[in-house]
Amino acid sequence: MSFWRVLLSILCPPLAVLDKGCGSILIVFILWICGWVPGVIAALVILNNPNR
Repeated sequence: MSFWRVLLSILCPPLAVLDKGCGSILIVFILWICGWVPGVIAALVILNNPNR
């Protein structure tokens, strides 16, 4: 995970997971709308997952 990807996930989490699939984008977007912190945490977890 690059520095720019982490920075993007902090500023706008849905943009950081664009290449991870529609489901990931939707989950992160909904969590981001509910609150900034849950969206950032979800984006970082998805980006750190080595299986995806």
